[in-house]
Amino acid sequence: MPDTRFFEIVGPLTVEQLSEVSGAAIAEGHARDKLVKDVAPLESAGKDDVSFLDNPLYLSALSTSEAGVCIIHPERFKNAPDEMTLLLSENPYLAYAKVAAAFYPEAKPDELCDENSFIHATAEIGQGTHVSAGVVIGANAEIGSQCEIGPNAVIGPGVVIGDECRIGPAATVQYSIIGSKVRLFAGVRIGEAGFGFATGSDGHFTVPQLGRVLIGNNTEIGANTTIDRGSSADTVIGQGCRIDNLVQIGHNVILGDGCIVVSQVGISGSTQLDDFVVVGGQVGFSGHLKIGKGVQIAAQSGVMNDLAAGGKYSGSPAVPMRQWIKQAAMLRSMGKKKANKDG
Repeated sequence: MPDTRFFEIVGPLTVEQLSEVSGAAIAEGHARDKLVKDVAPLESAGKDDVSFLDNPLYLSALSTSEAGVCIIHPERFKNAPDEMTLLLSENPYLAYAKVAAAFYPEAKPDELCDENSFIHATAEIGQGTHVSAGVVIGANAEIGSQCEIGPNAVIGPGVVIGDECRIGPAATVQYSIIGSKVRLFAGVRIGEAGFGFATGSDGHFTVPQLGRVLIGNNTEIGANTTIDRGSSADTVIGQGCRIDNLVQIGHNVILGDGCIVVSQVGISGSTQLDDFVVVGGQVGFSGHLKIGKGVQIAAQSGVMNDLAAGGKYSGSPAVPMRQWIKQAAMLRSMGKKKANKDG
């Protein structure tokens, strides 16, 4: 059970209500009016809890679980204990996420504008937006309705933020236009100057960074991630992206819709990722690349060339996954032969 000092629970909810919020179907003949009090993992769930099974590695935990209700794929129906009420979904994890959100909706602050915040007289703040202590909002900034601006966040002059956005504590946003339902977690840095300089006989001269950052609707950007503004054109992050903590995105980078970028990735300037690209942790991109739609890149890869749409890639330099597996097997075999020869 989540710690109620940090998470406020609502409920109980009936199985029928859980079915409605999640889109999961109640198994035929199973109780619709059964009350459920909380969510819990399979191993610790009790008769009043709802859990889920998504990964088949946990089938044994399902068979011994005491969960009163479980969300499972229809193909796993026969693996569940007879006394367990079942909700059937083609995507159990997504259904569970919706159920958990129903039990634990994000808390809404009571006050709208803390007296210790500073809002410039020319800034526009939408209805129902909460501004926490220590926040600074610059001249001519526009913030939509029902937003939450966390403590000590800084919203620079002229920044535009859409409706229902959440800006985390100590985040900074400059030179940016942000859509609706965007979430920036703590310490995010959006719109800082990109890494651009010209070198002459007198040393390095910083090139003015005159672009913006554009972020589409329903995108989330993790803690301490940085996204540089464009040098002349804009840096663009599409709709529905999920960017993890500690990611660096350089100037003039373009991410399409629905991209997933895991922690510690570095994307050099002017690289373009098409829609629904998935990038594993610690991947590095050189600049001015084009990554095709739906590409998947394994963790710790080094991407130095354009990648064709739909492919899976790994290694440094990144190559098609099957090629990388063959290369790794060959190196392993060569290593064993050398060890046997030396032995």
